[in-house]
Amino acid sequence: MRAGRPRARWTLRRRLVAVVVALLATVAAVMGLVSSLALRSSLQTQIDDRLREASQRAAAAPDRLDRGAAPGPAPSAAPTSGSGAGSGADDGSQDGTGDEGQSGGSIPPAFGLPGQDVGTVSVFETPDGTPVAGYLDASGDVQGLTDAQLDALLAVTPDGEPSTLDLPDLGTYRVIAVESDNGSTSVTAIPLAGVTATVDEYLVVEVVVAVLGLLVAAALATVLVRRELRPLERVAATATRVSEMPLARGEVDIRERVPDEDTDPATEVGQVGSALNRMLGHVESALTARHESETQVRRFVADASHELRTPLASIRGYAELVQRLPGDLPDDVVRAMGRVESEARRMTSLVEDMLLLARLDAGRDLDLAEVDLAALAVDAVADAHVAGPDHAWRLDLRALEGAGDEADDEGPPAALVVGDEHRLRQVLVNLLSNARVHTPAGTTVVVAVAREGDRVLLRVRDDGPGIAEPLRSRLFERFARGDASRNRAAGSTGLGLAIVHAVVAAHGGAIEVDGTPGSTTFTVRLPAAGAAGVPAVAAPGAPAEG
Repeated sequence: MRAGRPRARWTLRRRLVAVVVALLATVAAVMGLVSSLALRSSLQTQIDDRLREASQRAAAAPDRLDRGAAPGPAPSAAPTSGSGAGSGADDGSQDGTGDEGQSGGSIPPAFGLPGQDVGTVSVFETPDGTPVAGYLDASGDVQGLTDAQLDALLAVTPDGEPSTLDLPDLGTYRVIAVESDNGSTSVTAIPLAGVTATVDEYLVVEVVVAVLGLLVAAALATVLVRRELRPLERVAATATRVSEMPLARGEVDIRERVPDEDTDPATEVGQVGSALNRMLGHVESALTARHESETQVRRFVADASHELRTPLASIRGYAELVQRLPGDLPDDVVRAMGRVESEARRMTSLVEDMLLLARLDAGRDLDLAEVDLAALAVDAVADAHVAGPDHAWRLDLRALEGAGDEADDEGPPAALVVGDEHRLRQVLVNLLSNARVHTPAGTTVVVAVAREGDRVLLRVRDDGPGIAEPLRSRLFERFARGDASRNRAAGSTGLGLAIVHAVVAAHGGAIEVDGTPGSTTFTVRLPAAGAAGVPAVAAPGAPAEG
């Protein structure tokens, strides 16, 4: 199962802005919800007050009409009762004295008095169960109710407390029912459509204002957070510049520091800047002490190597002299002198290698000139044929596939680099010697040179047993040796590849190794002559013939 791509993390600035906007949105949502509920509750309380007043007027309407109170304006159209109890008011109802106009007529008594609002629903049920019902429409006319609407209103408990009721085809109402002493029941309902519309408009305004406010807050938060995080950006820039400094070798002088205005211990960013300055000071002191210690070690190694060259040369000379003395020497003496001479040569090679590494560590200037790497490869392969006749040596001066120029009939392609010819020759010699010593007889070794953009590529490949991972990771360390199976001949000092790495690094190049089982490939990349950043030097003489 393929793992999904990691999700990109937000920057601190974006997270802070998002947190601020989320908090403001939460506060705005809570305030909008609370204020909407409070507004709805307030409007509903007002509706309930009006409902109680209307209910009181409706319950007292028959008595007031009996006492001769002036009735309200006559309705323009008499409704029919939802139960079919009446068909309209007669003439006697106009003066409020007829029995049918008071209770049995088709117009509820409440509509015979002034003060009822548009949309008010009134139901008056006489003690004998005869209901009279209707509601005022937008023009002030009385309209009748359907059977379903009337049944819903008559089902309200006459406890004198307002409640909410959904009337079919009319909407949501606040309704109250009261029962008089004579057994009649009066039901009054006022619509909640106005309350709902007011709350909806209020919510729309709240949402629009909240969205605009959040947009303004996000813009301001972005500006303010960016301004407040600028000291942290300066601290990060200081750390980045330090990370790009060459601290691995040479004398260390870390001049980069966080500015004083970003090291105020009273702020969090200032604490980070101050801690970074202290850490840089500690690192500089530690690296300076390490450099002084390494300098002393290098000086000791260089001096010791230099001093050992003379006695070793004397030992070799005396060993050769003894072997050339006239007269026959005992065989044991000849063998002993031969071993002395052999070990003296090996120690001399080791001393020379250590002296070279010490000079490279000290940064000694190289003798720069334009060097044809292809010509050096020709010479190195020719020498390897003589030193290792039991190996198959191949030279490939054609450009690698997709890179460089093709070979022509006039000779090998030139692969010019700027460097020290003697040291670069030593790189080739050490790589080929490594392939010869650490692979069995019959191994094929291929040396390839090609141009690769602004670099010259040198590749040494063999089909030997490869390099195991524990050794591959420390292959270019000094005195790194393989196990006994790789050292079929005594005498490996463990400095050959370390010298290759140091020489290549001194030339501004890079070396890498691929030691998979069944093959080992060393790849060296050096800046080509004429590339950007490469100094111009005198052209070399004629290249060696292949």
